[in-house]
Amino acid sequence: MDIRLDDLNGPEIKALLQEHLDDMYQTSPAESVHALDLSELKQANIRVWTVWQDNQLMGCGALKAHNQEEGEIKSMRTSNAARNKGVASILLQHILNYAQHQGLTKICLETGPQDFFAPARALYRKHGFEECGPFADYRLDPYSTFMTKTL
Repeated sequence: MDIRLDDLNGPEIKALLQEHLDDMYQTSPAESVHALDLSELKQANIRVWTVWQDNQLMGCGALKAHNQEEGEIKSMRTSNAARNKGVASILLQHILNYAQHQGLTKICLETGPQDFFAPARALYRKHGFEECGPFADYRLDPYSTFMTKTL
């Protein structure tokens, strides 16, 4: 598998991110969807990586730097063809290694409490994340589960 820093201009990543957004809006009320669209992911404080195998997009994930010490995992998504193949674990570890190399000491994330998000919560727990309260600009929301990890 090849992990690449992505410029978000390719049709494959655009389609995967749209699929991600569509699922988020089908799963949660609009006011509780915190997924970023393509233009929001192009902010200077966000890095997006994609995972490729044999020229096929397998997944994506992003790191949003809130400040010099704290970051947030965003837009973690595995393609349907890549589910249960370890893509998300490999990509998450890559993002955590990058964050630590950049000097970040704390990584947070927001995901959903619904069954749809159970695999995501299990992935994050496997990598040492624990549930916490809201962070950054988030507020308590019955459609959000907040998690954090100290690096």
